Amino acid sequence: MAKSNSSAPAKNPKGTTQAASVQPVMNQQFDAPKPLQKYGTVSQRLPIGLDEKTRQQSVTSLNQLLADTMTLRDLYKKHHWQVVGPTFYQLHLLFDKHYEEQSALVDTIAERIQILGGVAIAMAHDVAELTTIPRPPKDREEAPVQVSRLLEAHQIILKNCHTYAKEADDAGDDGTNDVVVSDVMRTNELQVWFVSEHVVDTPLVNAE
Repeated sequence: MAKSNSSAPAKNPKGTTQAASVQPVMNQQFDAPKPLQKYGTVSQRLPIGLDEKTRQQSVTSLNQLLADTMTLRDLYKKHHWQVVGPTFYQLHLLFDKHYEEQSALVDTIAERIQILGGVAIAMAHDVAELTTIPRPPKDREEAPVQVSRLLEAHQIILKNCHTYAKEADDAGDDGTNDVVVSDVMRTNELQVWFVSEHVVDTPLVNAE
């Protein structure tokens, strides 16, 4: 007995083929069911050997780190567009390089949050509410001021990294500790080095 092909096009009573509807179902957000998961909660979707309390603590810390990292990333892009002065070319390229590296960190942090069963913060207005990095003005600023803003943001993130890494280590969350130390902390420390050298008070030539 031949099997029926459920994917074959349907036929109307007259025997001609009737095309399947491929129209998108729009506006489903206006009558949406309950969310799959509330922000601020964790679910045990992956058996990774960590209890709910530990995962919740790590997710809370990582979402703060994520909000600050997204803010720093965008601060680099703002300065990349607006930098001016004798060091324009070097800083223009450096700021964009650091922007790309911070973007990679954003994905790393967010993916760790999801692995822990949490919900990663995502939208700009939510990030603005959560970040601890001061908001810069819309104006174009001199390069030394831009650099100083970036260094302040890096320091905020790095101070939090030390706290979050110790908390994760104490709780036995080695994966989160590794992300915070190996990825976030080391990337930010290296970027601090490259950026801070641009505001060292050392002339190119010191003639007497």
